[in-house]
Amino acid sequence: MLGFGAAAVVAAPALQRMMESGLGAVADKDPTGLTGLLPNGGGFRYYSVASSVPRKSAADYRLKIDGLVDRPATYSLDRLRALPQTRLVRDVQCVTGWRVPETPFEGVRLSTLLDAAGVRPGAKAIRFTCFDGTYSESLTLDQARRPDVLVALRMQDKPVAHSHGGPVRLYVAPMYFYKSAKWLSGITVTDSVKPGYWEELGYDVDAWVGRSNGRDDDPTG
Repeated sequence: MLGFGAAAVVAAPALQRMMESGLGAVADKDPTGLTGLLPNGGGFRYYSVASSVPRKSAADYRLKIDGLVDRPATYSLDRLRALPQTRLVRDVQCVTGWRVPETPFEGVRLSTLLDAAGVRPGAKAIRFTCFDGTYSESLTLDQARRPDVLVALRMQDKPVAHSHGGPVRLYVAPMYFYKSAKWLSGITVTDSVKPGYWEELGYDVDAWVGRSNGRDDDPTG
């Protein structure tokens, strides 16, 4: 029994990676979204609102920043990696109820990219678009400038996997996870908040954990 237990401990990390990889591969090809009901070994659930999502490598990934800015820019993955990185370890809370505790995210503060672009007077919000061709999100300018809002390149101390929204995703630590848009490709500075994908379907635009969507979850940030 002791030998079996020791073997299980040794094998557990590899089995978890296999489970995550397998579920991710299935989710990429699942037009129904039913794989979103399955938790993987890390406690996350895979979900996409698009029938399929193209993969982006380090060579072909681009993040465009435009709108009400003085210096529109396009960032490659290498260029984002070269910027100062911030690491946060917070719980992740989904509005459907599941939570993954103490999840590390690492990336560039969104405020750093906004400062580099030069936000113009009259700007009040940010609209995020994704290379799945379907998803969108938004934040007010004040929310976007918070130090716990990242353009994330790493998750759980490894590069953000495709199934988790990689190679680059948004991470909004104090809000429900639907605000942390996966497969991030566009950051547009605007003069007003435009509701994102789930907000158009009834979710709260301001998605503070424990203070929105009729939920009373413990805060994550």
